[in-house]
Amino acid sequence: MSASLVVFDLDGTLIDTAHDLVASLNHTIGLEGLDPITYDDLTYLVGHGGTVMIKRAFSLRGREISEEELARMLGVFVDHYAQAMPGVSVPYPGLVDAMDRLSGAGYRLAVCTNKMEGLARRLVDGLGLTTRFAAITGGDTFAVRKPDAEHLLGTVRLAEADPLRTVMIGDSLNDMLVARNAGVPSIGVPFGYSDVPVAELQPTHVITHFDELTPDLVERLLAR
Repeated sequence: MSASLVVFDLDGTLIDTAHDLVASLNHTIGLEGLDPITYDDLTYLVGHGGTVMIKRAFSLRGREISEEELARMLGVFVDHYAQAMPGVSVPYPGLVDAMDRLSGAGYRLAVCTNKMEGLARRLVDGLGLTTRFAAITGGDTFAVRKPDAEHLLGTVRLAEADPLRTVMIGDSLNDMLVARNAGVPSIGVPFGYSDVPVAELQPTHVITHFDELTPDLVERLLAR
């Protein structure tokens, strides 16, 4: 029988990366004379990659930006973010214990994020978590990215697992949609960076803390 798999989104689900992302964004836009973006603006800026963060920051400050300027600034953003990694980013409370429970019960674990794969791997590795995952895929791993089902299904294949025995955990609309599109149950977490309550995104189930992520819960969702 193919392996069972629990797939995690990265930013806002596995790891609290908000402060480092905001710091790198403000470094980048500050070079262009823009006022800093505050932490409170984060939900409007995270989840779709650095390009969107920069575009939205310029929009919030009422400034136009050309595609050429955007490409150049994305390079600055990525360089600054990568050099500081993992910075102050940390796993969410209870995560490591939850992964221990799942692995101990025979589940494989994977990461499926729209963050560039190289940055995702660097972050996960910097936090000493790489060996826990059977697969780590990013927004540039395949020709498509979340919410396209093939991003999640490709992750499942790389993890050598069964899509019919897979659960997706995330904090954003893209995570819930990719699960729905791939036909797998989803778990929503409310402590990430969605700009609406995660329950409104209609995950199969919501947990408020990783203490609630147990093999029994995963089995109940897979049995639906």
